[in-house]
Amino acid sequence: MNILLIGSGGREHALAVQLKKSPRVAELYCAPGNPGIGGIAGLVNIAADDIAGLRDFARQNKIDLTVVGPEVPLTLGIVDEFEAAGLKIFGPSKAAARLEGSKEFAKKIMKKYKIPTAAYEVFDDAQKALEYVYMSRFPVVIKADGLASGKGVTVAGSLVEARRAINAALKDRIFGEAGARVIIEEFLAGEEASMLAFCDGQNFVPMVSAQDHKAVYDGDKGPNTGGMGAYSPAPVVTAEILEQVNSSIFRPLLNGIAQEGAPYRGVLYAGLMITADGPKVVEFNCRFGDPETQVVLPRLKTDIVDVFEACLAGHLDALAVEWTDAAAACVVLAADGYPGKYEKGQEITGVDKAAALPDIFIFQAGTALLDGRLVAAGGRVLGVTALGADIKTAVKNSYKAAELISFPGLHKRKDIGQKALARLK
Repeated sequence: MNILLIGSGGREHALAVQLKKSPRVAELYCAPGNPGIGGIAGLVNIAADDIAGLRDFARQNKIDLTVVGPEVPLTLGIVDEFEAAGLKIFGPSKAAARLEGSKEFAKKIMKKYKIPTAAYEVFDDAQKALEYVYMSRFPVVIKADGLASGKGVTVAGSLVEARRAINAALKDRIFGEAGARVIIEEFLAGEEASMLAFCDGQNFVPMVSAQDHKAVYDGDKGPNTGGMGAYSPAPVVTAEILEQVNSSIFRPLLNGIAQEGAPYRGVLYAGLMITADGPKVVEFNCRFGDPETQVVLPRLKTDIVDVFEACLAGHLDALAVEWTDAAAACVVLAADGYPGKYEKGQEITGVDKAAALPDIFIFQAGTALLDGRLVAAGGRVLGVTALGADIKTAVKNSYKAAELISFPGLHKRKDIGQKALARLK
């Protein structure tokens, strides 16, 4: 098969590695990709949101299957466009991708189909939003309605913080149209977890659990990022919690969105808070998580192409999806200043040395080649993933490899996996 992978981050690098392992793949292309992906796939200089350009490339190069990594092309309707052209593509339709494209839409679906989530209100007027906050119990959670690259969420512990977040979105428009409306939610106390599922429109198969680390600094301090690290499995997701996720979240969501005329095919991501009352949905995403993909996919034993094709054919219930018993941990190496302003162009050293260690995967995210040198070109530069017999070993191996890599201004959290280790004790 000829496969086209869309995207350029660490998630796509992890997907490329899995696709390359499949004996069914003859040619693997990635648009636009990154230097790490370029080592195992042909890079195509087409932007991930250039839907017409991607469609034309798929036609001209006899692409048998396109796999979409990031959310933007999905919310723009790339799946509808490809299918109208007779091209096979893995991902949800534009209508189904509204689960991520609009938090208001997702909350309405959850309310209608009784999926557990935080109580909320939606505002497009700053003064009315502030009046609501005056009457609320702190902390409150303020979210931009649209896509904001994981940075549109503020947990406000005071009126001053809430006012700042509301004005930034609704008055200053720092998120553009994505922040034209804000959702104000009750704060959910508990421990976060990420559950992803393969979906074929009717059936679903949950993946192994994971936990992301959103805040930029140790101890979950500082602003939210796209994710500073992850590990899998997440001990907080017990067998009982998993059953609740399947029965009260994934099943009613798939049934409900199908009733809305948008059957869900692709990967469904549920960001969860495991509360005293059970799991509740913090957010839905319409694709593989990042960096969760970097710890989930290295544990997948089943040929990923078989999984994708079963989803598209509606036969997921007939496929046994298998996983290794190994644990995985990923430490993100970020640029100084991220998620705010950061410099680019710093030379990265030590990647080959780290990658030579056993059971280590160096997933490139924000990288570029400059005069033959690998340099930093994004906020999250690299994801250092390690496998191990257990989480403690995986975390130790990941940090051991990460210590071999350097670039000016490198920043990483030093507490990835500590919640898991504390829970396991």
